[in-house]
Amino acid sequence: MALLLRTLVRQGVCVSRPQCSVLFRHAAPMGTTAKEEMNKFWAKNTRLNRPMSPHISIYKWSIPMMMSITHRGTGIGLSGAISAFAVAALVLPGSYPHYLDLIHSLSIGPFLIGLAKFGIAFPVSFHTYNGIRHLFWDIGKGFKIPEVYRTGYTVIGLSVITSIAITLL
Repeated sequence: MALLLRTLVRQGVCVSRPQCSVLFRHAAPMGTTAKEEMNKFWAKNTRLNRPMSPHISIYKWSIPMMMSITHRGTGIGLSGAISAFAVAALVLPGSYPHYLDLIHSLSIGPFLIGLAKFGIAFPVSFHTYNGIRHLFWDIGKGFKIPEVYRTGYTVIGLSVITSIAITLL
C-alpha cells in the first residue's frame, strides 16, 4: 500500500485532487534507496574503524548451539521426508505391501536394517524431546545456563535411548 501511494504521489496523480490528500497525508517520503542506506552504513563503519561481524567459525561450539542447529536440521529433514513419502504414496503405482515386499526381497542384512531404523528413529525422538524442551522455555522455565546444559544432555540421552529401543523392536 505504501509503495502504491508513493508511486501515485511521485506521478502527481493525487496531488491535484483534494479528496486524495487523505491517502498520502500520513505517508512518509522515501528519501534514499536501500543501496544508498547500505553504502552509508558501511562508510560509517569504515570511518569509525568498526570490525566486521564475527563469523560462526570463531565461536566455541557449545551444547546449546549444536542442539539448536540439530533441532532445525531435524525439523527440515523430517518435513522433507514426510512430504516425499506423501508424494510417493500418491504418485507411485502399487500399494504399501508391494513396496514392503520389495524391500524384503533386497536381502539387506540385519545390521543395515537396524542402522536404517536408528536413522529414522533418532531424528524423530530428538526433535520431539527437544520440542518439549522448547515448550518449557516458552512458559519461561529452564533459562539458567546450568539448566540449559542439563536439559540438553537429557534430551540427547533420552533420544539415544529411545532410538536404540525402537531399533531393537
